[in-house]
Amino acid sequence: MSLFSWLRPNSPTLTAEQQQRLESLEVAPHLSECSLREQRWVVLDLETTGLNLNKDLVLSIGAVVIDDGAIDFSQQFERTLQRIDHKLSPSVLIHGLGPSAIAAGSDPVEALLDFMEFVGDSPLLAFHAPFDQHMLGRALKDSLGYRMQHPFLDVAEMAPLLCPQAHIREAGLDDWIEHFKLHVGERHHASADALATAELALILFSRARQQQIHSPLNLQQRLSQWKRRKQVHSF
Repeated sequence: MSLFSWLRPNSPTLTAEQQQRLESLEVAPHLSECSLREQRWVVLDLETTGLNLNKDLVLSIGAVVIDDGAIDFSQQFERTLQRIDHKLSPSVLIHGLGPSAIAAGSDPVEALLDFMEFVGDSPLLAFHAPFDQHMLGRALKDSLGYRMQHPFLDVAEMAPLLCPQAHIREAGLDDWIEHFKLHVGERHHASADALATAELALILFSRARQQQIHSPLNLQQRLSQWKRRKQVHSF
């Protein structure tokens, strides 16, 4: 044994079947120049034990698919992850996932494998995507030893880029729902928030096409340019 092996965290222990599933996960390509309509998108929302990027845990995953320019209701994903030692936290007042629901949830390894198989090689969309990307990436690394490399686009950045006339810069999902008069029956539930984000994304894709942004790659490039200009103006 190496003298320094104790410094390295233990690798997750997977069954042979789980390891085979892990090795069979599709490799995510870079964003392409296909049309926004042709691209299959997975729209994601997470509920977590809190907002600490390094300590809090993913409690549930909700996702819907945008395919062929519409929400495909035949492709939906929802899992609550089992957290045996999870203690009641203030976040339960928001997401409503109590200890009994979490204790009865799916094994995190199985749930995360199921989710990545659901994602396939599709890019992901989320509202305030850097948080979801970090939390999901950490969960995948801790439970599967898997490094996620799928492209993530942030709907919270797409909205002010594509709708500057709205004058809503640091808005939350509720603000954009109200701005576009979307009818959302439920909030702060992973699947419901993913659906609301998907509805918003479809509106934004339409605005993107009107602004001659026709591909996922082009959209990513415009977002990067917009963020750089925003950073320059903030100094």
